[in-house]
Amino acid sequence: MGNQLTDIAPATAFLPNFQSLHIVVIGLDSAGKTSLLYRLKLQEFVETIPTKGFNTEKIKVPVGSSRATTFQVWDVGGQEKLRPLWKSYTRRTDGMVFVVDSAEPERVEEAKAELHKITRTSENQGVPVLVLANKQDLEAALSVGELEKLLAVHELSASTLHHVESCSAVDGRGLQPGLERLHDMILKRRRMMKSSKIRKR
Repeated sequence: MGNQLTDIAPATAFLPNFQSLHIVVIGLDSAGKTSLLYRLKLQEFVETIPTKGFNTEKIKVPVGSSRATTFQVWDVGGQEKLRPLWKSYTRRTDGMVFVVDSAEPERVEEAKAELHKITRTSENQGVPVLVLANKQDLEAALSVGELEKLLAVHELSASTLHHVESCSAVDGRGLQPGLERLHDMILKRRRMMKSSKIRKR
């Protein structure tokens, strides 16, 4: 048994982040979700085909001054017929990453509707959301400020911690700071939940 534990435990003297964080990546079809996943995993841009179901990868990301945190990332297809399945993946997740194609302004209203719908489901109340404004390498890309307004992120539930980060799957910009913010929001939510449990005792 001892050997089995050393196989799965991180090679450090203490284990505060023993388990990995469960993250679900969602967003409209063609927003670049799978390309972002593999940019994180492989550190390079990968041309992908539309996701018919889901992809899942374990990714180690250095967060702040601490050692790498392991994210178990689920990337779920964004076609209209697949969106009702999102809530099966987001149930009991630690955080959500909602990817938006910032170079496709005509679909932002559709993205806004889906973002607000998924964050309002009862299981997702308060789950932190990182909105990634992807395709910032394109000239037509909307700025983060414009997307924040169009997506009405200020109208998300008061209990939902959120952050909008500009990024590009092509060159990798924005992914590291975005995941650091998501990690911070997850830890903050855990502290808030812990303190509310203590108050209820």
